[in-house]
Amino acid sequence: MKTPVFDLAVIGGGINGCGIARDAAGRGVSVFLCEQDDLACGTSSASTKLIHGGLRYLEYYEFRLVREALREREVLLTAAPHIISPLRFILPHHSGLRPAWLIRLGLFLYDHIGGRKLLPGTTSVNLLSDEAGRPLKKNFSKGFEYSDCWVMDSRLVVLNAMDATAKGATIQTRTRLLSATRTGKIWTLNLLNKSRNQEFTVQTRVLINASGPWLDEMMPHISHTASREHIRMVKGSHIIVGKMFDHDRAYIFQNEDGRIIFAIPYERDFTLIGTTDVDFQGDPGKVAISEEETAYLCRAASEYFIRKLSPADVVGSFSGIRPLFDDGKSEAKAATRDYVLKLDIGRDEAPLLSLYGGKITTYRKLAESVLAKLSPFLPGMGRAWTETAHLPGGDFRPDSFHAEVERLLSSCPVLTKNLATRLIRTYGTCAVTMTAGRKDRDDLGKCFGGDLFGFEVDYLLKKEWARNAEDVLWRRTRLGLVVTATEAMTLDTYIKEKLSTDPAFADNR
Repeated sequence: MKTPVFDLAVIGGGINGCGIARDAAGRGVSVFLCEQDDLACGTSSASTKLIHGGLRYLEYYEFRLVREALREREVLLTAAPHIISPLRFILPHHSGLRPAWLIRLGLFLYDHIGGRKLLPGTTSVNLLSDEAGRPLKKNFSKGFEYSDCWVMDSRLVVLNAMDATAKGATIQTRTRLLSATRTGKIWTLNLLNKSRNQEFTVQTRVLINASGPWLDEMMPHISHTASREHIRMVKGSHIIVGKMFDHDRAYIFQNEDGRIIFAIPYERDFTLIGTTDVDFQGDPGKVAISEEETAYLCRAASEYFIRKLSPADVVGSFSGIRPLFDDGKSEAKAATRDYVLKLDIGRDEAPLLSLYGGKITTYRKLAESVLAKLSPFLPGMGRAWTETAHLPGGDFRPDSFHAEVERLLSSCPVLTKNLATRLIRTYGTCAVTMTAGRKDRDDLGKCFGGDLFGFEVDYLLKKEWARNAEDVLWRRTRLGLVVTATEAMTLDTYIKEKLSTDPAFADNR
């Protein structure tokens, strides 16, 4: 069998890799992407779930990064209004920390350097009279309220992968790069499909290492010119506790160590608190929150909330590795969050581009920057196009979310209001196609707990590369918070039977 030759191959199925694959495929470039496990299984599903400018980065004079991120908030909100939504943040003034004038200055810049159009600007808040002050200690009497956005991070990755595939890209999950050899103008990739335990070969004219925390680990398997650049692995951990407040706004709290943490409404019945900044050594696939981090987050939140938190209140947690460019800064919190692109063409050979750092908010701009840098090697590539394009399911206005829920209920009356709302929040207009023709309870299929039914699981197996219960419960939905261990095992059994017996689920997706 002849080895296929692609224009571009991407190592890594996180937000940057999938964003590049989508952008390139939409420009007429033939694209291959491999991911060693599931899409978004690393850093891209362990974020604070925010599309934001990064208010605290202003203190480190990262004005270009903040400006770009602020502009991207509204681009992404328009592209994916189902999985991205506006979120107002309360910043209580702590008299012992940053002075009020400095906060006002920072928020003024935040409001104006990014060309804000859709999101409301900053206001002052009287925490003694506003409901946002009720869960807070009474010594916090005044504060500020500003805008950013919430995102279902892992779904953002999947939607980019889906759109890339629709535009012709080949995406293979559970596929590990064994080696990449450069011969003249061609890279030869030796790969292992872990699901089938089969090795195969792909050739490409351009190779991108977007493996995130695995970048340094991957480089010895790629023939390249020796370089001094490395990633700095910084661990960020979050805890999940029972709901701390009843309103729909989030909090940003200052800490005495100069860091900030967020407390965010999470999946209706919970509050998400994070994040930490801890240098990490070891296997990024085995990252986990430490007791010290849990205690730190509980202590930091308890500085503000009337209800004191302890590790016993924690019902869940997650950790991820930020693969930052190692710029030599002494403190993890000061290391740049900006992305760095390093191009290696050997002795005028096939190019290798390695990605360091980056934020989920700026993934689309990163993809444009990558393709601009690679344009001399992709002469037939089309123009940039993603700034005005919707992601799958996002073809409705951000202010018409509730109208989309009503439209889904009208087309499929068997759904409950809560289920219809969750389906639109997760799949957008794709939910109408997913539920088409389902007229009664039996048409929904088996219930696996919560409001997860067989029809949705089947969709995820066919269209979104899901291959086990963890994929479904934690990266395609967040139903792992409400589904029991027994229900998850039942779901896993169902998926294994589907994959092994039903030809409709037999391909790599």
